[in-house]
Amino acid sequence: MNQLVKDKIILSSMSLVEIYGPENSNVNFIKSHFPSLSIVARGTEIILEGKQDQIQKCKNLFDNILTYFNRYQSIEKSDIERLIIRGSNKEEISSDFLLSGKNGVLIKPRNASQSEMIRLAEMHNLLFVLGPAGTGKTYNAVALAVQALKEKHVKKVILTRPAVEAGENLGFLPGDLYDKLSPYMRPLYDALNEMLSKDKLSHYMENHQIEIVPLAFMRGCTLDNAFVILDEAQNTTISQMKMFLTRMGPSSQFIVCGDVSQIDLPVNQKSGLIHATNILKFVKNIGFMNFSEDDVIRHELVKNIIKAYKK
Repeated sequence: MNQLVKDKIILSSMSLVEIYGPENSNVNFIKSHFPSLSIVARGTEIILEGKQDQIQKCKNLFDNILTYFNRYQSIEKSDIERLIIRGSNKEEISSDFLLSGKNGVLIKPRNASQSEMIRLAEMHNLLFVLGPAGTGKTYNAVALAVQALKEKHVKKVILTRPAVEAGENLGFLPGDLYDKLSPYMRPLYDALNEMLSKDKLSHYMENHQIEIVPLAFMRGCTLDNAFVILDEAQNTTISQMKMFLTRMGPSSQFIVCGDVSQIDLPVNQKSGLIHATNILKFVKNIGFMNFSEDDVIRHELVKNIIKAYKK
C-alpha cells in the first residue's frame, strides 16, 4: 500500500491571481480532478498530501500550467481543462511560432487553440478554420502567410473575401471598385500593417507579392506557389467555394476562415463554408480547426455576448 506523503509547489507572486483564478476557481477546478489528494493553496505555496504517484501528476500539471502562463501571460479554466485532457508535455507547450513584426514586435499565438491552428496549418495544405469573431482566425492565418513569404516558401500571398454586403449597399459608396471595396477589406490591411512596415508592405503590393482581391476576381486562375487565405468564408455560395478550392496549385497553401454564426447571404442561399465542411470532412489531408467562444481574446464581454446570442 502506497504511503501518504507531503510535497509542495512554489509559485511566483506575479502569477498568483491568474493561476488561482477568481475566488480560487482554477485551484478548485484542479482539486476536482485529484479527489484523492489534499491540495491547500497558501499564498505562493500549494501544499500537496497523498499518494506519491498522484502528487507527481499534480506537480506535472502545475508545471504545464506555469509554462502555459509564461508563454501566453494569461490562463483560464478552459485552458487548464485542455491541459488536463490532452496531457500536454512541457516541450509542446513551450514551442513557439514567432514572426518578427513591425518595430521588432514578436507575434505569437495567444492561447492553446491558436497554437493548435498553427500546428494544423503546418501539417495540411488546405485548412478550414471556423469560430466566432475575436478568436484570431484571420490574424494568425495572415501571420503564417507573411512568414511563408518572408522565408521564401511561397512567391506570393493572396488574401480574398466574398464581396457580400452585410446590410449595406456597396453601390452607393463613392469611388471606383477599389475605393468601394477598400473599407470592406480593411481587416486584412490592418493585420498586414501590424506585421510589416509601411515601406515593406508597399514594396510587396507594388510587386504583386501580396494581393488583396474580391473572391470573384479569382475565377479562372490557378494559384501555385502561393499562400492563399479566404476570409469571411461563411458568405460564399456553394459554387463560389467550389471555384475557390479548385484554384489550388501543386505548391500552394490554402486557409479558409469563417464564422457560421454571422452569415450575410440571402435566406434561400446555403453557405458554401457549411456545405464544404460537411462534404470534405472525410477527405484525407484536409485539416479542420474549430474555435469556441472560450477562445475569444477580445474584451471579456465579447465572450459573454457571443454566449448570449448562441443561446
